Amino acid sequence: MIGGVNLRRGFVAATAAGLLLSVGATQTFAADLGGNCCADLEERIAELEATTARKGNRKVSLTVYGQVNQGVLAWDDGFESNVGVYTNDNSRTRIGFRGNAKINSEWSAGYRLEIGVRSANSKRFTQDDPTGESGLDLRDSHWYIDNKSLGRVTVGRGGTATDQITEINLTQTADFAKYSDVEDTGLGLSLRNGAGALSGRYQYRRLIGVHGDQPGEGERRFDAVTYRTPELAGFTASATWANDDYWDIALRYAGELGPFKVAAGIGYGEITDGSQTQTACAFIGGGVGTNSDTRCNQFGGSVSILHNPTGLFLNAAAGVKEDELASHSALFQGPIAADDEQTFWSIQAGIERKWTPFGKTTIYGEYYDYSGGSNNRTIEATFAGTGAAGNAAVLSTELRSVGFGVAQGFDAAALTLYLSYRHVEADLTASQVVGGVAAGPATAANLEDLDLVFAGGIIKF
Repeated sequence: MIGGVNLRRGFVAATAAGLLLSVGATQTFAADLGGNCCADLEERIAELEATTARKGNRKVSLTVYGQVNQGVLAWDDGFESNVGVYTNDNSRTRIGFRGNAKINSEWSAGYRLEIGVRSANSKRFTQDDPTGESGLDLRDSHWYIDNKSLGRVTVGRGGTATDQITEINLTQTADFAKYSDVEDTGLGLSLRNGAGALSGRYQYRRLIGVHGDQPGEGERRFDAVTYRTPELAGFTASATWANDDYWDIALRYAGELGPFKVAAGIGYGEITDGSQTQTACAFIGGGVGTNSDTRCNQFGGSVSILHNPTGLFLNAAAGVKEDELASHSALFQGPIAADDEQTFWSIQAGIERKWTPFGKTTIYGEYYDYSGGSNNRTIEATFAGTGAAGNAAVLSTELRSVGFGVAQGFDAAALTLYLSYRHVEADLTASQVVGGVAAGPATAANLEDLDLVFAGGIIKF
């Protein structure tokens, strides 16, 4: 239960910027009305064409787009606090290229290439590594063919049918504080116990299905083939098959219902094999770490409702995942059986209105609750309190988060400034590993709470 929310140490971040403008003399060329006017004009046109970037062909359109999302994140884990500048992984910095070409009145084709950029990762930094994973990652590289009556087929790397199915959001909070994907804000920090010790194997995000993926979430990007139907009365359906036997299906809705703007979706997926998709499941192979096989299924969905006259909104999501390899894990072939189910639910509510001429203002509060079973990653016995040495098997984990925040949009600059706060509480139950299996009594680790404040901005182009 969330209670006693108290940011132990605050931080004040102030920024100032100065801009120096220099005005140079502008040299004006008078038009030459003599006999060389046309030659001069042709020369200038040729020079302009030679120095201008252009597409490889004129049949396919090209749009360059992207965003920069950076902020200052402060954290306190009960024994240590710090502050740093990070790429906000709720919607990280990126640059992309997309375009299409019309084949005829019914058919068209297109493409998308998108690269993510992290200068410092808001969900991967730890107490000992203030930067975390940084660099570039390929988000999208695919082409598609589309028919107005038959739908669209996409081939290549990209989101699957259930991509963001548990994160549907009609408000500005989607860019900086995803209500159902809390790992993106500081949960790469290592677990801290009541004695002040840090775990070298577990971060707060690993309490959520080992890899930080919500049950039902389809956010992982795969090399796949996806089919999407045409829109019918606001509804679209889609299905994906990816390498190594991953598949999922989804149904989505977007439209107006009286004074309400509504977006919603549900999806189901299964993962049956392969290293590409193993990150979505807690267990790998019949014996932990022996191969890349996985076998799990999940169901999830979300809804976002915005009342147009008042700006009041509600976002809600839930999901469940069953990991069928849990019972076959070598860790749980002893007296203690594995728990193969994970569940979560979350809610975010607030108001988003244009109170100023600058743009929309968003004020919100949120709650997140995750409960998970066993997984294949052991934890230090001394940290978990199960024994004086050796390893402990994780029997169950829980994570709860409560938060609130505010954002202000600036339409003229496609800029949103934001400030968010979260208080995180976590539980972990473990059993001492004896003879390679979980055999000791169930012991609850004494974990410290975590407080997080994120202030930043996202500008889109």
